[in-house]
Amino acid sequence: MSEKNRQGKRTAREKLAAEREKHRSRDKRRRALIVGASVVCVLGLAAVIGVVAANAGKDDGSDSAGPVVAPSGAQGKDGLAIPVGEDGAKSTLTVWEDFRCPACKGFELAYRDTIHELTESGQLKVEYHLATIIDGNMGGTGSRKAANAAACAQDAGKFPQYHDVLFTDQPPESDDAFADEDRLIDLAGKVDGLDTTPFQECVKNGRHNSWVEKSNTAFQNGGFSGTPTVLLDGTNIYQDQSMTPAKLKQMVEDANT
Repeated sequence: MSEKNRQGKRTAREKLAAEREKHRSRDKRRRALIVGASVVCVLGLAAVIGVVAANAGKDDGSDSAGPVVAPSGAQGKDGLAIPVGEDGAKSTLTVWEDFRCPACKGFELAYRDTIHELTESGQLKVEYHLATIIDGNMGGTGSRKAANAAACAQDAGKFPQYHDVLFTDQPPESDDAFADEDRLIDLAGKVDGLDTTPFQECVKNGRHNSWVEKSNTAFQNGGFSGTPTVLLDGTNIYQDQSMTPAKLKQMVEDANT
């Protein structure tokens, strides 16, 4: 083979090698761009999650300005607890609830009869605190308006009965049906003597809206993980996986012996 032919083949190999290196460099840059774009998407998602988390549980505050008016008979710090049962009961159950919260409904349906039995027998006092977490997480005002309506029922001496009706007739979590004041008033018809002109005016005027907001702020500042939060004499029993209505009843009865 002549020197000229050898030189030509060497040049062709060098060109091929150079072209391959060019392709490898281009592929490397493309992979880097893909990875970079993926990181930006993850960071963007993290930013969105951060915004959602920062706003979780916050009420939008619309139509709620006004003085803080606690419902009749409210007790505890800042008058944020609605009491049910005898003040002298040896056991106190503290319950934080949101009327749009499905887990709260689940708790109520499971424990309601036992709690009624214990409060009516004078062995247990329940302090209900109302929150608006779902309004903040899902949007809407149903949590706040239902809580205001429940406070209006407390003014009328009908809180326990109306409280139970609201959970029994709770709409799906994503359905802000409790934002409709007429619906809340219609549900009052299920409680004897509640659907009165003063109750209707209280609901429509949002008499206790600012009180509800204050209660929700107390919940947010309380270090609780979510609703329902249920404390028996200060101990969180809702986190106890072995807790049952029968066990709660036994704990309360033991405290009263």
